[in-house]
Amino acid sequence: RGLSVGVSLDSPDSILERIHIGDTSNGIQGGERSFMVYQSNLFDEVSSPIRREVANRSFSGKVLNRIDNDVENGKLEIKEKSICNNMLITVHNKALLSGIAYCISSCSMILVNKYVLSSYNFKAGISLMLYQNFVAVVVVSILSFFGVVSTEPLTLRLIKVWLPVNVIFVGMLITSMLSLKYLNVAMVTVLKNVTNVITAVGEMYIFNRHHVTRVWTALLLMIVSAVSGGITDLSFNATGYTWQIINCFLTASYSLTLRRIMDTAKQVTKSGNLDEFSMVLLNNTLSLPLGILLVLLFNEVDYLSRTPLLQLPAFWMVTTLSGFLGLAISFTSMWFLHKTSATTYSLVGSLNKIPLSVAGILLFKVPTSLENIASIFFGLLAGVFFARTKMQEKSQS
Repeated sequence: RGLSVGVSLDSPDSILERIHIGDTSNGIQGGERSFMVYQSNLFDEVSSPIRREVANRSFSGKVLNRIDNDVENGKLEIKEKSICNNMLITVHNKALLSGIAYCISSCSMILVNKYVLSSYNFKAGISLMLYQNFVAVVVVSILSFFGVVSTEPLTLRLIKVWLPVNVIFVGMLITSMLSLKYLNVAMVTVLKNVTNVITAVGEMYIFNRHHVTRVWTALLLMIVSAVSGGITDLSFNATGYTWQIINCFLTASYSLTLRRIMDTAKQVTKSGNLDEFSMVLLNNTLSLPLGILLVLLFNEVDYLSRTPLLQLPAFWMVTTLSGFLGLAISFTSMWFLHKTSATTYSLVGSLNKIPLSVAGILLFKVPTSLENIASIFFGLLAGVFFARTKMQEKSQS
């Protein structure tokens, strides 16, 4: 939700350097403390500058002799190896932890939205989107107020530049809600692959970017899986498919226009930069007045005034949880990107659809057939093949 395309990644060298400093600081802390005590006692006993110089030299000689002895005995080499091993274990653990957090938050967000819209039969998808964005704005504002994160101030010039892409962002969220209301989770994940096809065609015509044959083969497999999945879908709903196709076009438009809008927006900010936290706050804040307008246009106020769901504390707990999960996707996505790379992120995102589809079928007891399940997994594997192909294309270029 509001994550930028081409997010800047931390250098692995800088990560290792920070971990190295953190690991070695505790180890030498005791040595530094004994060194300071010994040096202060020695200087108290030496009064003249000549004696002080002699003392400094003798002390330095003792330290150098101790280091030489450690080198000769092999102790220093063992310490360096243990520090390097600890550094690698720490990096791998953080990357694994960030990947697990991203997968859990993204899967949970879709499943919770499906639960609210289907199990509770909640018919105000725009209002749900509006409340989720409101929760995100409140949480980021609180974090910014206490100095946990830094965000750019929302100036009028920045709002004017960002407003077009925010309209696409709101449309993307709303159509996702509406399609999820009528379609099962597995078919939504498969149909989302159409976004990759539209994005690839848009890159070719807008940015004059050409793709290798393997990429177009993967995209063709995605189209075949989407068509075969729709034909074999026992719970086929034309309204849901229409909203999902519109969502694919809006999602592709968002990714194609975001990069250009980001470059323009950076020029009108006070710091000359626009980080991910600022974009999350900017996107969700600007979506509030637009969401209120759409709630009024689609007459969801009348439904909200009559539904008994708003009187259930459990319903408010679930919807608030969905708001926190939407924000968690932004944070865990940035965390995962910083700890790994964009190619690993895209590959994990494709693999993440497989357990999500299985969970959606099992949790919501979707009526399906062997042909439909085969087409769903065929489409998911096509998505994994597409991600691997894009990784190879990027490494070759």
